[in-house]
Amino acid sequence: MNKVLVLGAGLVARPLVRYLLERPGLAVTVADVEAGRAEALVAGHTRGAAEVLDIADRAALSAAIERADLVVSLVPYTFHPLIAELAVESGRPMVTASYVSPAMRALDERAKAKGVILLNELGLDPGIDHMEAMRIIHEAHEAGRSVLGFTSWCGGLPAPEANTNPFGYKFSWSPRGVLLASKNSARFLKDGRIVTIPAAELFARPETIGIPGLGDFEGYPNRDSVAYRETYGIPEALTVLR
Repeated sequence: MNKVLVLGAGLVARPLVRYLLERPGLAVTVADVEAGRAEALVAGHTRGAAEVLDIADRAALSAAIERADLVVSLVPYTFHPLIAELAVESGRPMVTASYVSPAMRALDERAKAKGVILLNELGLDPGIDHMEAMRIIHEAHEAGRSVLGFTSWCGGLPAPEANTNPFGYKFSWSPRGVLLASKNSARFLKDGRIVTIPAAELFARPETIGIPGLGDFEGYPNRDSVAYRETYGIPEALTVLR
């Protein structure tokens, strides 16, 4: 039976742990600094186990990784490089839902040399949005068409009766992470021109997006969209905004 180690028992972990435990060939260990949170995710499952683990304890973290066949890191992104480093040392593949940071990218050659897979950006955003974007772009190119503009929106859309906080937003992941993300500046391509928005002005100029049947929502540019013209293979695009 393959053993999966899930690091972190926050909001994102629950659906993943449920999904993994539905697979009969997997044994899942959820490790978190708070025992109660980890235990709640595996309660009643014979193939689920909870473990108290402080990510800052390098020796304990390394031992937990070595006991697993696959590591899924759902802790704050700042811990990913340490976990990835230990995963490479132990020869264990690792998966995260976070953006590839420079520190993670620096481990690329070392991971390749040891034949270890490090997969990042496998969540909703980033993740599913990448796959859907490439599906649409590939279909357009295969049909002999050009992609002159690419705009992608993603976010937590609250039902009207559940829109009960000042942000008008539903937190499906770390509320702290949402607030930290709001401190990032943004760059995007608009009609062939690069537009830069300082972090302090990110929420000052929201764009209204109307969704049929749901109403109007506010959107803002996320980090550096310009780089995705190359990543997505659309050099012909004059507008690229995520």
